[in-house]
Amino acid sequence: MPLYKTITPNSQTTVKIWKITESYEHLMMKVDLKPAALNRVLGMKSELHQRGFLSVRHLLQEFGYVDADLFYDDNGKPHLKDGKHISITHSFNFSAVIVSDLTVGIDIEKQRDKITIIAHKFIDYEQDYLNKDGADYIKELTAIWCVKESLYKLFSMPGLSFKQHCLVIPFTINDTETVAWIDYKSKKYRYNIHFLEFEGFTCAYAIV
Repeated sequence: MPLYKTITPNSQTTVKIWKITESYEHLMMKVDLKPAALNRVLGMKSELHQRGFLSVRHLLQEFGYVDADLFYDDNGKPHLKDGKHISITHSFNFSAVIVSDLTVGIDIEKQRDKITIIAHKFIDYEQDYLNKDGADYIKELTAIWCVKESLYKLFSMPGLSFKQHCLVIPFTINDTETVAWIDYKSKKYRYNIHFLEFEGFTCAYAIV
């Protein structure tokens, strides 16, 4: 069973990361999906997305949940029936779920050069401390994207902009924590950020 990593950043929060090595058929055999989820996975055109979707259901099982315990609100944010907070992510052959008594968000991204093409769409304040010629520029951009994506998932408010409303406090790629802010409609919200790298991927998660 490819449970890749379990992290407990505090007594109220657990992160589980899955490395997706199984076939779609194997993953499908091991889960019990509610009808809406089954229709959703059968309707996916990409097997990679199907395997990511199913691996998340395996991670739910690792937490002691089943697919029926998970539901989504009108903004697409996932929730658990027992009231705990949850956030979900998958990218290529990794997926992750964070469950907490606190409000949380998580994201995984593969580190790829093409992120430089879209950097102008999500970088603003951060350009003051980024070094475009630095050896870690791609990793730093990926980390910032992951942080802002996790904030977006956590905050779940229509109109929230990565570039205009989300700020990541300076960090180095060797750090494992930083702080980020959402500045939205004249109010400021502070979040603790954790991040890590593995096998060419970056994962970041935000906790209130």
